[in-house]
Amino acid sequence: MPRPISKVAPDWWDYTTLHDDVLSEAAALSADDLLGLTRDGFQVRFYETLEDFYLAEALEYIAAWRLATADRPAGICGPVGPTEQLPLVARLVNELDLDLTHAHFWGMDEWTENGAPVSTDHPLSFAKADMDLCFNRIRPELRMAPANLHFPTGDLGAFSRSFDEVRCVVMQGGQGEVKHWAFNDPPKRAGEHMDQPPSPEQYRKLATRVTDLHPMTVIQNARTSGGGQVALVPAQAATVGPVETWKAEKVSIWQAGRHDNPFGMRLTALMISRGLADASVPMSLLADHPNVQFNYYRPGIGTCEAEMH
Repeated sequence: MPRPISKVAPDWWDYTTLHDDVLSEAAALSADDLLGLTRDGFQVRFYETLEDFYLAEALEYIAAWRLATADRPAGICGPVGPTEQLPLVARLVNELDLDLTHAHFWGMDEWTENGAPVSTDHPLSFAKADMDLCFNRIRPELRMAPANLHFPTGDLGAFSRSFDEVRCVVMQGGQGEVKHWAFNDPPKRAGEHMDQPPSPEQYRKLATRVTDLHPMTVIQNARTSGGGQVALVPAQAATVGPVETWKAEKVSIWQAGRHDNPFGMRLTALMISRGLADASVPMSLLADHPNVQFNYYRPGIGTCEAEMH
């Protein structure tokens, strides 16, 4: 049976190309049903307040960095989106006098324009956000060396190899409306993938790269970060890929209900729990990662009931 054409971007694969039975089952899930999707290798956790939610996210940085030693440096790969945890990370490091000499950090992604990463002068620069909201707020004597901060803004091969050289304890992420982590967006509907998206095995071979962004991702980022200025948002980005993701000991996804919607937050959890990996829903490929945790702000889960406004 042929796959449906996307309702939002006909030249692309995305979750609207799934068959209706999966979409209907996801929409029918209650918040308690989400908790019931936990299985070996996939954990679902709820937080009742935003304070607890973002503090728990910040503490993942602290826990990872505390494992770093001279013989075995360690770090965390983190997103911009959400960002509320970043000032908390800096404050915790300062209050705990945590020496980050052997700690590392990887930025997940960065916008690119004309084949080159945007500079930190760009208003949407992710590296600038990480530095301004977190690393520049850490006391100088506690900071990690600049060489321990890895951003996908130069030699992407070297960035990828750093995951072999340093222990990545956890890779954090949010979930975008197109169901990506980092900018692992669904692929275009073209060439050999005109009638079927890439297989999960094909998609998981993708390493750090510059990639085209699904139109839904561009519009979402204009909404969440650019005041609706779609023209301000680049159409490409450099992003950490599945290859590096599978080198992380844990993948931790944080969903406060601000970047994806109630339906999306249900769909990916269902697909991961059931092992329904499909490249049109990139987040679903995490079904095959051995240690994934979805973290929800419970009041942000909402419902999928139709409601006219």
